[in-house]
Amino acid sequence: MADFNKDLTQGSVTKQLIKFATPFLLSNLLQALYSVADMIIVGNFRGEIGITGVSIGSQVNILVTGAAMGLSVGGTVMIAQYGGQKMFKEQRRTICTMTTIYLILSVVLTAAMLLLCHPLLKLLNTPVNAYQETANYYNICMGGMIFMFLYNAISGVLRGMGDSKRPLYFVLIAAITNVVLDLILVGKYNMGSAGAAWATISSQALSVIISLAYLIKKKFFAEYKLEDLKIKKEQLVPMFKIGIPSSIQSLVVSLSFLTLTALINNLPNADIASACQGIGGKINSFAILPGLAISSAISSMAGQNIGAGEYKRAKKTMYIGMVMAFSVSTIVFAVVNLFPEFLISLFGIGDNPEAIATGARYVQIISFDYLFASIMFCYNGLAIASGNTYIALLNAVVNGICVRVPVAYFLVNVMNMGFDGVAYAMGFASIGGIIIGAIFTATGKWKKRAVGIN
Repeated sequence: MADFNKDLTQGSVTKQLIKFATPFLLSNLLQALYSVADMIIVGNFRGEIGITGVSIGSQVNILVTGAAMGLSVGGTVMIAQYGGQKMFKEQRRTICTMTTIYLILSVVLTAAMLLLCHPLLKLLNTPVNAYQETANYYNICMGGMIFMFLYNAISGVLRGMGDSKRPLYFVLIAAITNVVLDLILVGKYNMGSAGAAWATISSQALSVIISLAYLIKKKFFAEYKLEDLKIKKEQLVPMFKIGIPSSIQSLVVSLSFLTLTALINNLPNADIASACQGIGGKINSFAILPGLAISSAISSMAGQNIGAGEYKRAKKTMYIGMVMAFSVSTIVFAVVNLFPEFLISLFGIGDNPEAIATGARYVQIISFDYLFASIMFCYNGLAIASGNTYIALLNAVVNGICVRVPVAYFLVNVMNMGFDGVAYAMGFASIGGIIIGAIFTATGKWKKRAVGIN
């Protein structure tokens, strides 16, 4: 077990963070490529109806998997802090408990979400002409949820132990497979959103198989026995304590966006607006990746340092990460604002001038969030590293429930700003999170270790 752990408490903070964060960023880029490739290819073969189907189906998929993936945050933090304290027996118990919980959750949530398909799509005011495409994508992705759970569990374990390279290799194979299958199933066999969904879950399954094969080859499981898969209360309680706020955070974020989807689907130009929201969401999923990747790297690296009592090094990790994230996000912000029409046209609606103009304006307005969110994510990274995941949850509640949704409804329904109102609400929602993060960091409460010896 100790052989898999990489010590992130020594050496240059800047070099360590860049080295550790780069695979995170590339992994996230490739994972974002899954859904973007789905939408681009479906859009070029099925037009706006296909885009809407993938967009709405993806948002529900993210809602469920994102909420469940919050538990991996709890596991990753505990694995990192146990590693920093050289408590490898407890680290192994955490891995076993997390794996068992994930297997149970994947089965329960798959069954529940398949039953809720039609009520959810109706609740979201899914356009009639895109309803079947949406249902196809939704049901197939929900049916393959176990592969997404297992991949994220394996990646969470490796990253908590200081290895961010192997998850990159696994997702690279999956991303390439996904694009190839998209072109075959959607392009050649004209399967629409269903083909895109089959491509996604098939590539995820391949990623899980390859990652498990690697771990078996490297004798990762040599110290494990079948009975180790029992859920250990000593690991389960802190894992839930740390992970549940992250799950709720993801749930809050997703629900806020789904609420905006329902609002957009009631606009006079709902067909175009819904497609543009979907495209903007995919561009956004790429644009915020630098901040998310560096935040995840901060969580793992600062987690080890907090576990080892290296508090100054943990805080320095956050600030260096913040400079890195903001710098890269500024470049992304500039690209989006210089070439918005080109980016929108990539999704197969180049023959619709109104859609191009609407989408271009939308992404330009929401692009301000790329700058604000990059800073907020880094504050979240340090809070999560210390086990104080409620800070990220608080930010999500403030940004989504207190700002994004009510401001959007006010601008759309009171100020009659239409689709632009939604964009402005999204573009500036993260400012409150920056304030909360700065206050929390200043209090020093993050210095208390979440697990092990205090």
